[in-house]
Amino acid sequence: MAESAFLWVKGLRFAYPECAVLDNLSLAWPPGLALVRGDESTGKTTLLRVLAGELTAQAGHIVLQGVDLNQAAKASAPLVFWADPRSSEWDPLTARGWLDSLPARYPLWDAAALVEHIDGFSLHEHLDKPFYALSTGSKRKVLMAGALASNAPLTLIDEPVGGLDKPSARYLAQALASQAARPDRLTVVAHYEALPDVPWGSVLDL
Repeated sequence: MAESAFLWVKGLRFAYPECAVLDNLSLAWPPGLALVRGDESTGKTTLLRVLAGELTAQAGHIVLQGVDLNQAAKASAPLVFWADPRSSEWDPLTARGWLDSLPARYPLWDAAALVEHIDGFSLHEHLDKPFYALSTGSKRKVLMAGALASNAPLTLIDEPVGGLDKPSARYLAQALASQAARPDRLTVVAHYEALPDVPWGSVLDL
């Protein structure tokens, strides 16, 4: 049954004043890896922001592991990881300072995984730089290291390869592939195409 899916979305609608973006969207996804695929301005980022609770849908339900995210915003906060790579919210913070703030928000935080992702993304030299001094690629790598270490049941990652060097893109594919068989977590990635060597379990085309 759809209601027993890890993430269940029914009748989701969201429109900006100038245009409708999501219209009666429904899905039922198991844990593992999911890809939201589409061209520019098809609603990929908007969907992630709605799932994260950053935007409020005009209609529909979002249920994660039996928890209605529309009805339990405070209780659901530790269940969902979302960090918009376009945001300037963290500009005054160093990468290390931001990463150090995450364990208090995510009770399933995996410190060992963070060490692995810092190594894999070659982030050591950037940890004590403020976000505003990071390149686009380095900022995304810091955000993804935090996302992957959060162990949040629903982890949302937007356009992950923007600005990434080839070694980091290869590591990203490995890190995502390691999430594919997780029974306790759904990692949703928005991108215009499927990343190679990543075993997507669910795909939504917008």
